[in-house]
Amino acid sequence: MLKYAMIGGGPGAFVGGVHRRALALNGQARLVAGCFSRDLEKSRVLGRELELDGDRVYATPEELARLEAGDVDFAVVVTSNEAHYPNVKACLLSGINVMCDKPFTHTSAQAEELVRLARERRLVLAVTYTYAGYPMVRQMREMIARGDVGEVRFVNCEYPQGWLAEPVETSGNVQASWRTDPERSGGVLSLGDVGTHVEYLVPHVTGLTLTRLAARLDSLVEGRTLDDNGVILTEYDTGARGVYWYSQAATGTVNGLRLRVFGDRGGLEWFQEDPDHLRYTPINEPARIITRGTPELLPGAMAYSHTPAGHPEGWLLAFANIYKSFCDTIATGAAMDFPTGEDGLRGVRFMEACLQSSRQGTAWIDIP
Repeated sequence: MLKYAMIGGGPGAFVGGVHRRALALNGQARLVAGCFSRDLEKSRVLGRELELDGDRVYATPEELARLEAGDVDFAVVVTSNEAHYPNVKACLLSGINVMCDKPFTHTSAQAEELVRLARERRLVLAVTYTYAGYPMVRQMREMIARGDVGEVRFVNCEYPQGWLAEPVETSGNVQASWRTDPERSGGVLSLGDVGTHVEYLVPHVTGLTLTRLAARLDSLVEGRTLDDNGVILTEYDTGARGVYWYSQAATGTVNGLRLRVFGDRGGLEWFQEDPDHLRYTPINEPARIITRGTPELLPGAMAYSHTPAGHPEGWLLAFANIYKSFCDTIATGAAMDFPTGEDGLRGVRFMEACLQSSRQGTAWIDIP
């Protein structure tokens, strides 16, 4: 069993507990050390709850990286955005593999440095673009790769949430307060929080490479300075086109990630809130619903499927699937399929291009 340390994810944090539960599902790694909070006493309280050795709960991420080097197999960085870069860097410099939450860093220069450090030290560096862990996303990817929709012509991906439809950051909501702070979030709000999931999912599923975009980023809630809604026109290396829409001010929605891909021979549609079903529309034929867990699934999707058909699999198991591939890579040295540091770098470049485009009146921007 691998051993891991966690940076962030302390009392009151949301995603740290999700990472710990996802890792526990696979039984591949156990938590042995942590720096869960800037407040050492809060870290110690959580460390006791998690039954950690008190000597392995640290005051700073740098101390953790220095003293745990050579013992832990990887670190999980689940801090607020501004701390991703220094914490990941500290771990890489100590020779520790890293899984980092998204968005990867504030700037592409930071992301490029981290990718270079990981490559030079032959370390595994990953980013939690969780939705790639759903079995039916894998099914969609494999069907497109084998030509079931033909040549992809158009892609539509949307990710609406409604939890920021009111200015909850002004009423003490911890998750909203740091996300709406430009210094801590990196100058973006919803673009970094949900827009980067859209950016990762489309090329992961379709194999397309984004070549240029035109973006309009808006703040729909009065008084908010960062974006809570965005519409992005996209063009790809094959000539295909697309439209992305993300929002956290879409009143009444919950977690409506939806991906539609249309080719010259058919279409596919997947909706995160109904994750076990994939809608396939072959040209001149009736629409079909493909169900997770049935014999129709392709090998990659079946390998990610844990429960029988009719017993829904969800977000936590998608997290666990990402971690399974990550841990397998560390344990065996064989490259598995998970979102990498290079994917995180691409996501940061995407954010920078969207910001540049929006500031220039939705101008078309080439993607490096």
